[in-house]
Amino acid sequence: MYARLSQLVSQRIPTFFYSDFKGDIFHCYTLDTLSEHDIEFSFHGKRSHTNFPHTPQYNPLDFEKFNEKFNQVQEHIHAGNTYLLNLTQPTPIVTNNTLSEIYSMAHAPYKLRVGERFVCFSPEAFITIEDNRIHTYPMKGTIDADIPDAIDKILNNPKELAEHTMIVDLLRNDLAIIANDICVEEFRYITTIETGNKRLHQVSSHISGQLKKDWKETIGEKIQAILPAGSISGTPKKKTCELIEIIEGYERGYFSGIFGYFDGNNLYSAVSIRYIEQTENGLVYKSGGGITADSTPQSEYQELLDKIYIP
Repeated sequence: MYARLSQLVSQRIPTFFYSDFKGDIFHCYTLDTLSEHDIEFSFHGKRSHTNFPHTPQYNPLDFEKFNEKFNQVQEHIHAGNTYLLNLTQPTPIVTNNTLSEIYSMAHAPYKLRVGERFVCFSPEAFITIEDNRIHTYPMKGTIDADIPDAIDKILNNPKELAEHTMIVDLLRNDLAIIANDICVEEFRYITTIETGNKRLHQVSSHISGQLKKDWKETIGEKIQAILPAGSISGTPKKKTCELIEIIEGYERGYFSGIFGYFDGNNLYSAVSIRYIEQTENGLVYKSGGGITADSTPQSEYQELLDKIYIP
């Protein structure tokens, strides 16, 4: 299907695509056929004023079990097998709304619904291509905006700085696989999002590179070459992804994959986070955060919980 994406884009046919976390499963459809597949997506859509219950009931993993997984990550960090690993877990949730209703009423820069299988309302872009230049915006670092001096605290926190710097380096290297003239346009800027019952400050950076003019002819293989997304896997990527599969103990599936579209000239995409999936046992919300040598289990567990919200 990556080859099909290249074929469609090279013909300048407006196209939508999405993948699972590993990039092993990839779908693409022409934009005019999305209704046939019961797929909806929105990039920078208008904000709805619908009153919506933002905080679903949830039953998270016990802290003790999370701590066991956290300690496994730390063992591999100390052994030099990984320097940053994004540890996620599934959390059962209860809501009276269908995935279609959640999609319609949630507010987010990037939204996707695939039937009644899953929905995501992501704050994080993956890659954007405009005028032959590729951009990526890794997001790493989250803090409750109501904490006094929250922005200063997260920007001056050595652990947060180290974690973000590693992700920026990883994404620079990823872009260098498919582009030239790699440049960090902006390092560590703050965006603020509403989570319903609280506000969160998140830290992002902007990296860009130059593509050849014929990028449309090979865009499928270019996207495949930089998956999984670095901001929700870790570094070094290959080994860290192997550890994720062992330590997390569940299938991420389409959570932390990517989705996007080609409009006939430019390409836009996002990371599939803030994600709810329909399973045989009910709805599951998948969330987590990056772990480094300086991380503490209590703060990482709280970050996993803070990310369970419907904006």
